Amino acid sequence: MTRAPLRLRLDGDALVHNWRHLDAMSGAAACGAAIKADGYGLGALAVATRLAAAGCRDFFVASWAEAEAIAPLRLSVSVLHGLRGEDMELAGWGIARPVLNSAAQVARWKAAGGGACDVMIDTGMNRLGLSVDELYLLEGLEIGTLLSHLACADEDVAMNEAQRAAFAALAGRTGAKRLSLANSAGIALGPDYAFDLTRPGLALYGGVPRGELAAIRQVVTPEAQVLQRRTVPAGRSIGYNAIWTAPAATEVAILNIGYADGYFRGFSNTGGALHQGRRLPLLGRVSMDLVAIDVGAAPDLGEGDWLALDYALPQAAAQSGMSQYELLTSLGHRFDRVWSG
Repeated sequence: MTRAPLRLRLDGDALVHNWRHLDAMSGAAACGAAIKADGYGLGALAVATRLAAAGCRDFFVASWAEAEAIAPLRLSVSVLHGLRGEDMELAGWGIARPVLNSAAQVARWKAAGGGACDVMIDTGMNRLGLSVDELYLLEGLEIGTLLSHLACADEDVAMNEAQRAAFAALAGRTGAKRLSLANSAGIALGPDYAFDLTRPGLALYGGVPRGELAAIRQVVTPEAQVLQRRTVPAGRSIGYNAIWTAPAATEVAILNIGYADGYFRGFSNTGGALHQGRRLPLLGRVSMDLVAIDVGAAPDLGEGDWLALDYALPQAAAQSGMSQYELLTSLGHRFDRVWSG
């Protein structure tokens, strides 16, 4: 099989380290894992397999199609977007539990005979979830976990405590066996936010939404192959719109990666690659499938060699203007995903 000219180096040991670190920060609460969006772009099956082996027992996906994709692993899975009419057949297979989000979803589940489910309550985000005034609708349901979601956990704002207090006030009012509020940033807010179950996502994959999570390790490193090495004469420009002009003759490598792969235009003139501990700057505009890298400090690099992109998520987000979430979940299908550990 022909291998792709770009790949993701995925560090399974770092992934497991991150989950264990978040588990320790969760205290007495269980620590789950959000593996929606195909494991935040890494591959949900590979992620879930490694985390389950490390001891994770609670997994969260967005849709029933995502639940079906990991069904062979026979995990405890909650479907965060709940239950559409179109989902009833899959839901009947018992591969996951719906997280019921609305009165219509509650009625649909009850009409189908009920069974184990989870429930989302809105405590201020005004996205998915029943209101506190709708708690009476839950009578008779077999609720495993009552969930809510923090809107601003990556910031130090009063809304965090308001949501925590509103959620804590629900204890004992629904018959739910567990309460779950904290995402990655919520875990970093402290033990009062952990309740019975935390459900990190971003930090598992190397994202750092708060300074308290500085011990999180990088999991994802994009690598691209050199398609051509060339010398750009002084005064000549590179790429679309000619936004970089060589101040002197410059050795340049053209890499097989671009915004079609999730390496965004925001990295133009700000991104870079890594070679033997040295950062090599990106020159000019990121195009659909190509970027140019200054390789004057790497005389050994040539056609067919590989370069790692500088992709530590907090720094890459600052360089590109994209969120850490977008940088992960936009990594495209043209990468070979190569795991170590």
